[in-house]
Formats: sequence, structure tokens, C-alpha cells
Amino acid sequence: MLKNISKMKLVKIIKLPFHTQTNGDLVFIEGMTDNAPFSIKRVFNVRAQKESIRGKHSHINCSQLLICTNGSVEVFCDNNSETATYVLDKPNHGLLIFPGVWSEQKYLEEDTVLTVLCDQKYEEEDYIRDYEKFSKYIISK
Repeated sequence: MLKNISKMKLVKIIKLPFHTQTNGDLVFIEGMTDNAPFSIKRVFNVRAQKESIRGKHSHINCSQLLICTNGSVEVFCDNNSETATYVLDKPNHGLLIFPGVWSEQKYLEEDTVLTVLCDQKYEEEDYIRDYEKFSKYIISK
């Protein structure tokens, strides 16, 4: 189930190609296409226990595609003028988050795994980890 409580211009739901057969399912992602509209520079997985909250940051330049590959995660997004909450619980649904969006992920089930594809390599300077600094940054843009 993919729930969208509000709509934001800097956040987009992406439906990924999903193929099912009797012996399993296949979901694939290719960069520079409709399902990942950027060149993929970094991929990482986050596994957390139920009720864990992760993220709590924004990016200055990096776009991310979040895919819950196991379990379910609630993603809270805030662009400093509106907020939206999404539930990702299918491996063929992704949430594209552009720079300038504060994001927090709440893990809703045990052993949930969130896969994140990025258009930038890791750079600590790209992160805004304090909400007050994020608000000031967005206002100054």
C-alpha cells in the first residue's frame, strides 16, 4: 500500500517495473529513465528495527530514490511550507525526493530494509542535519 497524505512538488511517487513468476518476483531500476531520472552514483541499504526513526536531514544537492525492499516504512517529508507522509511497503514503489526536502523515516515492522539510490556520491557538506538550519537555508534560497 502506498499512501500519500499530501502532495509536494519536490517529492514524487515512482512505480517501478515489477515482474512476478511462480518462483519469485523481480523489480529493476535503471538510471536516466522514468523510474530513476538520474545517473545513479551511490546505493545503500538501511535496516532498522520497528519504531526506529532514521534520516532526519535534508540534502543541498543530492536527489534520492527510497525503496522499501522488505517490511514497511513511513516517510515524512517537509519542504518548509508543506508536509507529506508516505508509507512505502512494496518493493516496486519508490519515493523520489529532490534536494531541499527534510526527510524522516519511521520503520513500521521488524527487520525493515530501505534501499536508497542517490545521484551524488557521499559528501558530508551536502547534509543539513539540524531542522532549524534547514528552515533558514530554505528561506534564504
